[in-house]
Amino acid sequence: MAENAPTTPAAQNVPQAASRVNRPLGARGEEAHTEGKTTIADGVVAKVAGIAAREVNGVYALGGGGARALGAIRDAINATDLTQGVKVEVGESQAAADITIVVEYGAPIQEVADQVRGRVAGAISRLVGLEVVEVNVDVNDVHIPGDDDNNNSDDEKRVR
Repeated sequence: MAENAPTTPAAQNVPQAASRVNRPLGARGEEAHTEGKTTIADGVVAKVAGIAAREVNGVYALGGGGARALGAIRDAINATDLTQGVKVEVGESQAAADITIVVEYGAPIQEVADQVRGRVAGAISRLVGLEVVEVNVDVNDVHIPGDDDNNNSDDEKRVR
């Protein structure tokens, strides 16, 4: 017992079992591994998934009608929610994601959904380091160009 006793006065006041840092010094640098735990919040994984899904050509927006309406308000005040339309389930080493998208009219819906699935799974695996067990894509709507335009020429004629 005397051979493992701390030698400095400060170390003598700390119980051996309570210290997490009382370990022999090893090699320092990139190859050194330290013990500990990394916890990644569900919101981080959802944000990564949302950004990846938005990068796919043919995706107009994420989320259902209500979520998109709230998203428009957030966008107006520069508080964009990158997790809109994304739900994730995160375990210690695996993740699953559910993505709700709106596809632009003319884009092949199955191809867009497949690309979203691949892009989201790849981003979560690469950036977060989790195995992706499932990515479900729900195509909620098709965006038709002109639906968002408030410049209807018939309305303008009626106002004049």
